[in-house]
Amino acid sequence: MTTVELGMPAEGPIADAIARSLETQGEKRAELKAKDLKTDQEVRWCPGCGDYVILNAVQSFLPSLGIAREDMVIVSGIGCSSRFPYYMNTYGMHSIHGRAPAIATGLAASRPDLSVWVVTGDGDALSIGGNHLIHTLRRNVNLKILLFNNRIYGLTKGQYSPTSEVGKVTKSTPMGSLDHPFNPVSLALGADATFVGRAMDSDRKGLTEVLRQAAEHQGTALVEIYQNCNIFNDGAFDLLKDPTTGVQWSIPLVHGQPLVFGPDGASCVVRDDFGGLRIAETNQVDADDIVVHDATREDPSYAFALSRLSSQDLRYTPMGVFRSVPKPTYDKMMADQVEEARTSSPADLGALLAGNDTWTVSA
Repeated sequence: MTTVELGMPAEGPIADAIARSLETQGEKRAELKAKDLKTDQEVRWCPGCGDYVILNAVQSFLPSLGIAREDMVIVSGIGCSSRFPYYMNTYGMHSIHGRAPAIATGLAASRPDLSVWVVTGDGDALSIGGNHLIHTLRRNVNLKILLFNNRIYGLTKGQYSPTSEVGKVTKSTPMGSLDHPFNPVSLALGADATFVGRAMDSDRKGLTEVLRQAAEHQGTALVEIYQNCNIFNDGAFDLLKDPTTGVQWSIPLVHGQPLVFGPDGASCVVRDDFGGLRIAETNQVDADDIVVHDATREDPSYAFALSRLSSQDLRYTPMGVFRSVPKPTYDKMMADQVEEARTSSPADLGALLAGNDTWTVSA
């Protein structure tokens, strides 16, 4: 892991290096392999942790983007997932608790030539980092956020987290948690995030597909990844992972396809009387009443309704891309604004220093 220079000068050796990097990306595309993204650092998570699977999937997926290692940056906060930059042979930063989106925003805004990724957890992102997360999402900064959700605090040894279910018995809630948990997807859609997806750590194909779509998106893309903590919250997602029960409760989100799921397609998603969504038995409704998934719908209320299906039964879990819509990115608008200011009214440092806005400070 190496560190990052935040400025991008208009000219000079650094700017020349950036230009050369962009010119040679095509050449490096064929050269980069998964092994090239592995570092010499010993991967130190608990044996059996879902983070290993996610790391392997990301290392195998990123080369397909055709981006050179020196044009990738991984920024993390604090938590088990936040060790990620140590294991990625790219630029990276293990930052401070909850602030990874803020740091990544500065980087993405000042270095638009880089592919910026944030790796965070449910505690890091949704507790102390909650405000940073929602403001990054609403601004639509061009970066990708991987939110590992294991519904527990792992690094600090098993306290309940913002996504732990009501009644969760942990070291910090011996009589059961009283907090109503965050739904990260609902939260992101409430902040008008332009791309929101969900995947499972053990579903290599599904995870890779969501990551691919997130990478192609221009703007902030949030991917919630269900990640098993086999030490402090083992089996949290077994119902979805088990081949016999997973098909019953997982709702695959495929753009343009009817929302039908369950054994032999026995269940489906239809609209309710109030414009929301509900689960129904497929053989009890007309085929025309079954909702066809549209991730590109501008109004986020549809995607939000999908994220709330679990309110009917906590086990119902849509998986895939909820929303993917185009919207101007913060970094592009900022660059345009700076350029307009530079060309329309060039700064005069001398006039600024000799101006009338002065203060006298006395003891």
